[in-house]
Amino acid sequence: MHFAELLLIAVGLSMDAFAVSVCKGLSVKRLRPRHALLAGLYFGGFQFLMPLLGWLLGYRFEELITSVDHWIAFVLLSLIGGNMIRESFSEDEELNDDFGVKTMLLLAIATSIDALAVGITFAFLAVNILPAAGTIGVTTFLLSVAGIYIGRAFGAKYKAGAERVGGCILILIGLKILLEHLGILTF
Repeated sequence: MHFAELLLIAVGLSMDAFAVSVCKGLSVKRLRPRHALLAGLYFGGFQFLMPLLGWLLGYRFEELITSVDHWIAFVLLSLIGGNMIRESFSEDEELNDDFGVKTMLLLAIATSIDALAVGITFAFLAVNILPAAGTIGVTTFLLSVAGIYIGRAFGAKYKAGAERVGGCILILIGLKILLEHLGILTF
């Protein structure tokens, strides 16, 4: 996997955390640098850990699934991306200015479940997991920190758009993997 592809996946996976960070920035009455740092550490940390866990699961079952790995990657990335796009049209999200451990832990887990599935896909594609997980974690950290400040400055205006872009990126990467494995697309 090329770095550009990995970076696109990282950005796509980061969009949920970015959107939540925007909402957190919008909800905070008095924004402090620690708010941005906490969001970055929680979201970036879990986006680093979840692909590792997924990769370990996928690696364990690789022999059973090698012949259909490209279909699994396509389906997982398409489902994740489609779900992100669907959620972007929902108005259900409430604003919460709590940065406590319980709240942030739950948000970090919720926004990183997709990264677990991507980690499984990485195992099937024989991706070097540590640099991949690191790229995803750092990208999410940076976008989460930025999201806090963007949320404070611009409000919820860009939340839905960010989720839609992230979903489209993941679907397109899944399609590219499938077309490459089927021999339709070669690079």
